[in-house]
Amino acid sequence: MGKGDIKSRKGKITKGTYGNRRPHKASKGPQQATPQPKAETKAEAPKAEAVKAEPTK
Repeated sequence: MGKGDIKSRKGKITKGTYGNRRPHKASKGPQQATPQPKAETKAEAPKAEAVKAEPTK
C-alpha cells in the first residue's frame, strides 16, 4: 500500500483523485440550501405607486 496503489489514501493523493478513502470535505449531515442575503450596493429608489384612473362616464 503505497504511492502506486490508487485505492489507498497515499495513492489517491499522488494521483490527485478523490473518493471514499479521500473525501473532499467532512460531511456535517444533510445541508439545506439557504439563500444568501443580497448585498446592498446602491440605495434603492422608492418605487412609484401605480395611480388608478377614475372611470369616465
